[in-house]
Amino acid sequence: MPGSRRPDTAPPARLLAPTLRRAAPALLAYVAVRLLGLLFLAFWAHRQGHGVWPILATQWDADWYLGIADHGYAHELGTAYDANNLAFFPLYPVLVKAVAAVTPGSRATVGLLIAVLASLAAAWGIFAVGDRLRGRRVGILLTTLWAALPVSLVQWMGYTESLFTACAAWALYALLADRPLTAAWLAVLAGLTRPTGVAVAAAVSLTCLLALRRGFSVRALTAALLAPLGWCGYVGWVGLRLGRWDGYFAVQRLWHNDVDGGRETLRRFRELLAYDSTPELFLVLVTVTLLASTALFALSLRDRQPLPLLLFTGVLLTIVLTSGGVYFPRARFLLPAFPLLLPLAVRLLRVPAHYRAAALTAAVLGSAYWGAYMVLVWPSAP
Repeated sequence: MPGSRRPDTAPPARLLAPTLRRAAPALLAYVAVRLLGLLFLAFWAHRQGHGVWPILATQWDADWYLGIADHGYAHELGTAYDANNLAFFPLYPVLVKAVAAVTPGSRATVGLLIAVLASLAAAWGIFAVGDRLRGRRVGILLTTLWAALPVSLVQWMGYTESLFTACAAWALYALLADRPLTAAWLAVLAGLTRPTGVAVAAAVSLTCLLALRRGFSVRALTAALLAPLGWCGYVGWVGLRLGRWDGYFAVQRLWHNDVDGGRETLRRFRELLAYDSTPELFLVLVTVTLLASTALFALSLRDRQPLPLLLFTGVLLTIVLTSGGVYFPRARFLLPAFPLLLPLAVRLLRVPAHYRAAALTAAVLGSAYWGAYMVLVWPSAP
């Protein structure tokens, strides 16, 4: 596959290499960053008289997923805006329901535990990608930067970002390790987790199809055809359930989610950066995140990242920027785009240690603040 450093002919179980011992520093750094953010949130929430567990496990999107786990999906489209749960993909609530059926905890607790465990799997996969491409130190920095993103508190909430990132990271690693079928099955799972699973499917399918130019491969062709089936399967099922071919897209329109080529994004940029004299602080953060992500993608192109990574981040970034839907959760939508952080990790490794430490400290403290601000001050969903 394009971008692989070496062929991988080991058994499938060896896909998890590098070993846990090699990944341990990255995982410890990840947990330390997230625990600091959690402690800061607990301190702030206590001062405001809020409980931390309900914030993490039962509010906003978590409430929707728990509702699906409890009662299933809607049978009709309806006319009410922001009310149809068919907009939410099924893998996470199915896991919550299945695990809760055989464990003593509540479904909310199970959902939060699944998210935390998935975040560790995601951190491991992110390290594996960075380690394979640039070495262990870059892998550790890449994982730490992902842990310290401004909205990374979501990684330990009852949301799907951690599960989706785990599927995406290991799918990309599988492509780099020349394991197209493994990558395809992980793309199927990603496509059942979030609407942006189409970005993982695109990365896998296009990489495998382009690999056919070097010679026909049954594995590559099968992987290319298999990868989109998760996303297409759910979208098709929603259409059958509602009795119309565009059922899923009709649901999305009721959630104000459509594609306008970026007009709404540009309008928000102008409004927040040029015309609004007192912009909402969280929306400024979202805007800065979108602009920084675009710049980092340009750096990724300049660094000639492997094709699977560029395809994944390029499609994901395009989806987010060209959406005409709600603006405030877009920083969260880009949380799985960890390859955008690879140029930063590479460049941080080149600067003197004290500058690197200062930059990482600022990122970690900023992440702790923004995470708490996002759920305690910002009045809407993260």
